[in-house]
Amino acid sequence: MSLLTLKCPDPLSFSKPPDSGLINNYSSPRISVSTSQFPITINWVSRSCRIQAKSGNPVEKAEVSSSNGSPSTSFLSVLCPLLKLFSGGDPSRGRNYTFEVATSSLSSMARFPWGSRALSDGFQNRDTNTMDTPMRLQLFEFEACPFCRRVREALTELDLSVEVYPCPKGSVRHREIVRKLGGKEQFPFLVDPNTGTSMYESVLLANMRPLKYSLIDEIVKYLFKQYGEGRSPSFGLLGSTLFTGWMPTILRAGRGMMLWDKANMQPPPKKLELFSYENNPYARIVREALCELELPYILQNVGDGSKQKKLLLEASGSEEVPYIIDPNTNTQIGDSEKILAYLFRTYSATVSAAS
Repeated sequence: MSLLTLKCPDPLSFSKPPDSGLINNYSSPRISVSTSQFPITINWVSRSCRIQAKSGNPVEKAEVSSSNGSPSTSFLSVLCPLLKLFSGGDPSRGRNYTFEVATSSLSSMARFPWGSRALSDGFQNRDTNTMDTPMRLQLFEFEACPFCRRVREALTELDLSVEVYPCPKGSVRHREIVRKLGGKEQFPFLVDPNTGTSMYESVLLANMRPLKYSLIDEIVKYLFKQYGEGRSPSFGLLGSTLFTGWMPTILRAGRGMMLWDKANMQPPPKKLELFSYENNPYARIVREALCELELPYILQNVGDGSKQKKLLLEASGSEEVPYIIDPNTNTQIGDSEKILAYLFRTYSATVSAAS
């Protein structure tokens, strides 16, 4: 496999490499990235590209599929309009909360036992008074995506905190960042500033025969290699996605998939903080709302056996989840139904206009 290196001076931009035959399906002649968080240069590799940052931060790399799409994104494009018909309309309106909890509980059963506990035996030396990584991982995803769900399940098992940047369909901010960084809107997308690594979860690799593809579980494998201290994902975590990974999406009628049309377009000055673990039915409902509002937040995973439960106990006085902290309004709430009402009331466009 041949490798060409393209170095760009600051300010950075991307240009098509001299030998365009190395990049299959490459159609954009020039890409510019202006975000201060992710200044990057690019090395071109056949069938994929590796992105490297030239800044004061560690070098950032991204393994980017050359494909323009994947079976999952195509399927979601068809599924979204169908599920929207059964989603109950405006997510901010009053809901049958008993029904909401019932469908979310069924979703948890479909993914049992993944995303419920931390594999904490291998992390005895972790100091819960400090961050679990020097700099938090950054995850671009949306709640209804089954492959995003698999990554969040892995994060729960690894007892890792992460900055979540929701990317619902109709996103006005975070999808654009992913498109500029990776070249396309495919999710999930992980940025690890500790190692300078960025990647998609499902890299689509074409075999020699037409229409034959394989999906590589890049993010989950990377997380366990980098932070698992020799551990492997729970049995069935990777392979089960194609069989039961879609069940929560269907049972929840696509909640956490679309941007709420009345959401405030301006992000809050500070990120919200959510104590949660992936397979908790009440926390799922809150994460759906955060996604529909496109609110970035710090996800503190506190599954069974988590070393981070000490932080939750100090903040709330109990180990119950979900528990949300909003530093923008000095608000702390521990009831999922009350959290829903608060989020849609506080972060609607009408409230923003009135203030």
